[in-house]
Amino acid sequence: MKLFTEMKITGDAYPGGFGTGLTMHGSTTMERFSLRSGSEDLSEGITEYESSDGLKLILSKTSDGSVLRVKTTVINNSEATIDMELLTSFAAEGIKADKVHRLQSFWSAEGKLRTETVDDLHLEPSWAHFGTRIEKFGNTGSMPVRKYFPFLALEDSETGTFTAFELCLASTWQMEIISGTDDLLTVTGGIGDRDFGHWMKTLAPGESFETPEALITTGSSLYKVCDSLIKAQHPLISPVDEDMGIIFNEYCATWGDPSFDKMAAFCEKLEGKGIKYFVIDSGWYGADKWWESIGDWEVNEDKFPGGMKPVADLIRSKGMIPGLWFEMEALAPSCRHYNEKEHLLCKDGVPLTVGTRRFWDMEDPWVTEYLGERVIERLRSSGFGYVKLDYNDTVGIGCDGCESLGEALRRKVAATQRFFKKIREEIPGIVIENCSSGGHRLEPSMMALCSQASFSDAHETPSIPLIAANMHRVIRPDQCQIWAVLRASDTRKRIEYSLIATLFGRMCLSGDICGLTDEQWNVVDEGMAFYRKCADVIKYGTTVLIDQPQTKFNQLKGQQLLVREYNGTRLAILHRFEDSVFIGPDLTGCEILAEFGSGDSDLSAKAWLLKQKDNVS
Repeated sequence: MKLFTEMKITGDAYPGGFGTGLTMHGSTTMERFSLRSGSEDLSEGITEYESSDGLKLILSKTSDGSVLRVKTTVINNSEATIDMELLTSFAAEGIKADKVHRLQSFWSAEGKLRTETVDDLHLEPSWAHFGTRIEKFGNTGSMPVRKYFPFLALEDSETGTFTAFELCLASTWQMEIISGTDDLLTVTGGIGDRDFGHWMKTLAPGESFETPEALITTGSSLYKVCDSLIKAQHPLISPVDEDMGIIFNEYCATWGDPSFDKMAAFCEKLEGKGIKYFVIDSGWYGADKWWESIGDWEVNEDKFPGGMKPVADLIRSKGMIPGLWFEMEALAPSCRHYNEKEHLLCKDGVPLTVGTRRFWDMEDPWVTEYLGERVIERLRSSGFGYVKLDYNDTVGIGCDGCESLGEALRRKVAATQRFFKKIREEIPGIVIENCSSGGHRLEPSMMALCSQASFSDAHETPSIPLIAANMHRVIRPDQCQIWAVLRASDTRKRIEYSLIATLFGRMCLSGDICGLTDEQWNVVDEGMAFYRKCADVIKYGTTVLIDQPQTKFNQLKGQQLLVREYNGTRLAILHRFEDSVFIGPDLTGCEILAEFGSGDSDLSAKAWLLKQKDNVS
């Protein structure tokens, strides 16, 4: 496989072969460049290309375990200003493959595995080995996980080899699978180009620009390449959050109507249960409709007399770390700054409005100072040790403010990421949860800034186990917060089903905790105890099986089995749906250390913690 990079400069000829409008790969821009140093293989190091007029392209390749971290830097040492309309993080040529694996994603249905053959995608070369055939996909906007994750794996069934790619980019991104004049494929990836993402970037003489990173790995199975990519994610986990502590979030109990008295009742019920975090979600501020009040972040003192410090102090007195919800990048109509255009993202000269939401310009120093006071100082002065940062719509193709809509979008999202870092710098040790209507920001560059993330907004649907298992292909389970919403009407089997789903990641409780009977709480206590026994396997293990023969999220049939292994210990998680037949894990040569649940009927679940016996023939 040849590993290189690619750029397209305005004024240079677009590619022929019927590709223009579909791709910018193969333009005449690259004819300017020659290889000056380094290699075009998967070895670690620097590969430099240079043009006769002083442009330089640098492909940086750094090993991270079995993963290669790759990015491109362009330096304009010429005497003229250039306008780029494509700059890839990577380009890989000469890949033999017959199958393509992607992860699709929509709201409350994240991470569905989509596997197609190269023939399905119509990428077989033409009879004359002429003409470009391409599959181009990605996401446009500020929710990077929408329709697809920035992930791609190519499989060669003949050799059993997988080549996988992942982009670390929280704004518009693209990947291309290109078939050319032979049976080998080319893959490129990076910022969405001018055609796809309305992106152009101007570089004056002496200026440079660096792309986001891409991750590349090879392996003998989809499980192995996904595990390698996940283990190359090195998030800033807060030291206090290293122990897989259990979370309680009150949202599915109050539905955006929290108050001091309600929180006090929840605290009394949870005291002594071993819950580490107590998170107050939306509705602690403004008027009654929480979604119309975001932006001012002034405490509703009818609900929380004396502000948020008394309730945070109460939570700490019960042995838990208090957490608070913000959607800090957005404003709603009741916010006093809603029409202050000078501080908002604009498009075509007017405030960019999505539904009723508008968005702060996160590059504006006034906004940074304002949110520093309203978000960071609120958390610090009230004593919160956890913050849930939500983000509930996308700005679309971009905004005003730069040489292109796409470049402005990239810069605004980068400014948001800097504010995430600012929170951590000013409140050392704080636990940050990444949420974007659930799972719309579950990509590596956002996950790197946080301790945890909401895996989905699928809080009470039977499909939670499917979505949670899907996340094992793209994010670390110890960061993946999965909710068990408990209802007073729940049977033992329903409670088990919900709690066992949280074993795919971090356990979070919500719902009618004050309405549960002692018998129901006994089941919850059993589930929490089992979770704690499994914590090391969840956190450090490798997923070796996801048996998930589902095509629909709302009409589940059969069953799902996931197996994760660590240091001779195995966690097996079984969920049964409609018309199911019990097929448990292979227990040959295993000692059952612990088990939870029944798995004895449709819509039931069971989990096993197993130890591989020594000297098994």
